Amino acid sequence: MSDRVLVSVVDGVADVRLNRPEKLNALDSAMFKALADAGESLKDRSDVRAVVLSGEGRSFCAGLDFSSFQAMGTSKEDKNEPDAVDHLEGRITHLGQQAAWVWQELQVPVIGAISGHALGGGFQIAMGPDIRLVHPETKMSVLEIRWGLVPDMGASVLLPPLVGLDVAKELYFTGRMISGTEAAELGVATRVSDDPHTEALDLAKEIAEKNPEAIRRMKTILNGLGERSTAERFAAEREHIGALIGSPNQVEAVSAFFEKRTPRFS
Repeated sequence: MSDRVLVSVVDGVADVRLNRPEKLNALDSAMFKALADAGESLKDRSDVRAVVLSGEGRSFCAGLDFSSFQAMGTSKEDKNEPDAVDHLEGRITHLGQQAAWVWQELQVPVIGAISGHALGGGFQIAMGPDIRLVHPETKMSVLEIRWGLVPDMGASVLLPPLVGLDVAKELYFTGRMISGTEAAELGVATRVSDDPHTEALDLAKEIAEKNPEAIRRMKTILNGLGERSTAERFAAEREHIGALIGSPNQVEAVSAFFEKRTPRFS
């Protein structure tokens, strides 16, 4: 795997870090591919029960590498399309979108630990995790309008359900900078933290100690709620509770509670 993204797994928690700190983890073709590959590599790992996504150094991700913006100054006829906008065969995404969306595709919870900067593409990648812990002084922006572009890494899918359509439009149209504190107030962040990475790891460890089958089914139920009718939502609840009741891990959860011991899930 590329050294653009580091992955380590300890006690069921995958610690995934963007690893280009000298560039504030700015996005280039290698980083886009490394992010998508890192997420993909975790999908079939039975030893992973939760994921923490963060950036090495003092920033989560400052957005697209500046050299990529300079390349955009030339016409399409004069250059090849950037790798990030290449559509991925068999997927609904292009590479840039997949770098953010792959965290939603994982069956296990993903927690973003966001500090320093989350700008443009970095902002959109930060929307990929299920939960976001953000330092209060983090600078965040849907910055694409500065460069005469539209956000194209999944923000239109991931952001409006968090903040509402009107707030999403304001952030899109203005590209204004918000702090981590305001991000939490708007719903962009789950909550603020003075130490997002440590708190995210603690939360991931807590989740990793729960029935992994129940956690995966919870994420399945909650993802894509807006695409299902009320009847389909009720049916999904019935389907998943029916599969869990009496299953070995569910029985173990109950037994461990009454026996006052740590559960041993398979």
